[in-house]
Amino acid sequence: MSSATSYNLLIDGRGVATAHVAVLDPATGAVVGHAPVATAAQVDAAVAAAKAAYPGWAATSDDARKAACAAMADLIEAHAEELAQLLSREQGKPLGGFGARYEVGGAAAWARHAATLDLPVETIQDDADAHITLHRKPLGVVASITPWNWPLMIAIWHVVPAIRAGNTVVIKPSPFTPLGTLRLVEILQGALPPGVLNAVAGGDAIGPLLTGHPDIAKIVFTGSTATGRTVMGSAAATLKRVTLELGGNDAGIVLPDADPQAIAEGLFWGAFMNSGQTCAALKRLYVHDSLYDALCDALVTVARGVKLGNGLDDYSVLGPLQNRMQFDKVVRLVDQARADGARILTGGAPTRGPGYFYPVTLVADARDGMGLVDEEQFGPALPILRYTDLDDAIARANASENGLGASVWSADTATARAIGARLEAGTVWINRHGAIRPDTPFGGVKASGIGVEFGRQGLEEYTTIQVLHR
Repeated sequence: MSSATSYNLLIDGRGVATAHVAVLDPATGAVVGHAPVATAAQVDAAVAAAKAAYPGWAATSDDARKAACAAMADLIEAHAEELAQLLSREQGKPLGGFGARYEVGGAAAWARHAATLDLPVETIQDDADAHITLHRKPLGVVASITPWNWPLMIAIWHVVPAIRAGNTVVIKPSPFTPLGTLRLVEILQGALPPGVLNAVAGGDAIGPLLTGHPDIAKIVFTGSTATGRTVMGSAAATLKRVTLELGGNDAGIVLPDADPQAIAEGLFWGAFMNSGQTCAALKRLYVHDSLYDALCDALVTVARGVKLGNGLDDYSVLGPLQNRMQFDKVVRLVDQARADGARILTGGAPTRGPGYFYPVTLVADARDGMGLVDEEQFGPALPILRYTDLDDAIARANASENGLGASVWSADTATARAIGARLEAGTVWINRHGAIRPDTPFGGVKASGIGVEFGRQGLEEYTTIQVLHR
């Protein structure tokens, strides 16, 4: 074993040692650290710790739970650079820009916003005939299963509202990016009683131990649609609540009145933030024929100014793909599109040297039916499709099993909003894409998920309703 740090499981407020596996830097292949691999008994111990801590935490006052959320935000900020450095090394994203420091800052901001949310008692009737009130009660133990693309921010999206609502948590990070989450959970112990937040880690065998566990009341999962179906099936036997934020194949529609130069930068980052490894990234772009070539040229100009490199290098704006599986998928989809007649405007082939580096790739003359269009590529390759009839473009945008996000780009925002209302997506942005906020619910339709996150509605996902009658 190398000298890289070994991390432990976090169970009942304490680190628990177990067998370890190496976690590799996707930019270099070097060992970043060693992650624990939980046994089935250790998963049971984590759930048992959360179950034992639940009655006391559920009985804690709203003010105390709000204070805990604020304290978690303070701890994240106090350790921000440490977490960002670790995140950059294991995930690959650059430290600057929309990278690791941005993600850690977002995690703190989301935690702090949770401290402002309320779950007020609602009065349904209060007169001589009846006094009826609706109360939001916590569920019990929540299991969080997080992905590798935004591992720390998504961990906070899951964990903090669950804790704010009075639940206790067991979190399992992706085996590709476990180290930052384990360190984050260790840091957050300073704001919470033992057992309220526990962390286990390991490979694919760990997930079913949580999703089928009889002492877990709810699963919150962010990841692929295929895995989401498995999670939902496993949870069904014990009738667990689920929140599933699943795959997206987000479409953007550019109207003929749009200014290519004015929108190119926003389109580019809507597609390529985090090297395209974002569920709600722009993944299919439908452009009116009248400005198709001009917009392609404008996007190429933006792409040429973006530097690809190791996340720890100051000049890097985008980093590598996080793992070999995702790298191979992007290579396959772009190669297929080229073979099927698409034009590669920029990029289109892996860079030489170590690491899973694939440059920004703009693919013109793409068509519906190509794998790059119909599948979620989850990487730095954007297919650009022509249209002449707006109704046809809307139908093509909606012709997907996914419905996470979408966008409309136009100089006329009223028209754009009317078109947006016709799109089958949980969120539609006008002249931007992927802009999420802690105070605004976010979730998908169709195969992109069940339930919402963020805001009051997201907090309510971690509760059940109790109605009291007099």
